[in-house]
Amino acid sequence: MRETAAERHDRLLGLVRERGSARVSDLASQLGVSPVTVRRDVEDLAGRGLLDRVHGSVSWPQDRAAPGAASGAATGTSSGLVLGMLAPSATYYFAEVIRGAHEAAARAGARLILRISDYRPEEDHARTEGLLSTGAEGLLIAPGWQHPGDPAAFGDWIAALPVPTVLLERRPAAGSRLDGLDRVCSDHAHGVLLAVRHLVELGHGAPLLMARADSPTAVAVRSGYTEALAVLGLRAPQDVIDSVPAELAPDAFEAAVQALREAVGSGVATAALIHNDVDAIQVVQRLAELGVRVPDDLALIAYDDEVAALADTPLTAVAPPKRDVGRHATELLVERLGERTGAPRRHLTLLPQLRVRDSCGSPLP
Repeated sequence: MRETAAERHDRLLGLVRERGSARVSDLASQLGVSPVTVRRDVEDLAGRGLLDRVHGSVSWPQDRAAPGAASGAATGTSSGLVLGMLAPSATYYFAEVIRGAHEAAARAGARLILRISDYRPEEDHARTEGLLSTGAEGLLIAPGWQHPGDPAAFGDWIAALPVPTVLLERRPAAGSRLDGLDRVCSDHAHGVLLAVRHLVELGHGAPLLMARADSPTAVAVRSGYTEALAVLGLRAPQDVIDSVPAELAPDAFEAAVQALREAVGSGVATAALIHNDVDAIQVVQRLAELGVRVPDDLALIAYDDEVAALADTPLTAVAPPKRDVGRHATELLVERLGERTGAPRRHLTLLPQLRVRDSCGSPLP
């Protein structure tokens, strides 16, 4: 199976994180790719603040102060706290969550230590123990859950952690032990409602949903779609079209695109919501080859807004407040570390925004 760019980025970040710094040429050799590829990857990751780049080398930026933090360090107001963060990935969606956490930690004068689970929930516990062994006094945890049964299978240990813990972008089952922890999440159901309502207000019927099923966000988008249709008194035009990464499963991806094309051609739907926007861009490209134009034949909204604005036709997209999730979670954790024992736990829900671009077109006549 061919490695995706996101997977290669995570391997690259892992190597730099372990060493502290590395030469680009050495990284190319260890990753088994060309120096040109690594330089392109490094440029991308450095541009997102995940690496520091100097004279043919890169270094891990965990001890670098974020903007506005230098004055605190200079005046001796550093808290000296060590915070640990477990994330399923350091790229795509979670890159912004991590950046927000890093900035908030730096403003508080705290050090943030990051470990990546690569969406292997069975390894989350061991990686978190590693954070504790490095001196983490509080934890930000985004478990690597991908399937509905993962919280029950790989989550009980989180409630027993010996330090204050905040969950990020994860909603445990109501009444479970994990439901009693502090958490900060995006309200994906609200984000889906924004998208569906926008398309309906443009004159479309209920949009189709094309979505993955391989992450908590994907599951939340699917359930949010059902809720949004109920709120607006609509019925789904057909079953959800299962989406898969084009580079990992090209035949399944082609089948999904053909299903969407058939729905448009038969008049079943004139609008669609696609999770996520990488998939949406690839879907739009393939539809164009098949003679289906966005937005002329199909109004389309993407979910995540990582790269939606960069499509040939800039895509309207739902943008979860990723950086704010990291920031608020870190601020909550720092506050929790300074509070008395027994203070009430908090569940903070942040609302996504709809960023309107060209892919929905004008209102229907």
